[in-house]
Amino acid sequence: MFPARLAPVLFGLFVSVLMSCIISGVATLRAVGLADDFLNIWMSSWLFSWMIAFPTILFVAPLARRLVGRLTRPGSQG
Repeated sequence: MFPARLAPVLFGLFVSVLMSCIISGVATLRAVGLADDFLNIWMSSWLFSWMIAFPTILFVAPLARRLVGRLTRPGSQG
């Protein structure tokens, strides 16, 4: 188990891995179709995307949380 103080970093890690994998897969499929080396092209694209996505999420997530906090009322369920 990890200490709770690492929760934002772990969140950023998981979200960046999943989102960059999905988005790069879709973009790669649209760009090259189901080419013979699709998986290699996708993984290369994903790795590059993830290297950008992870630090971006670490930077952007706190800003997004603050914006959501300003747009919502505490204790309000709808």
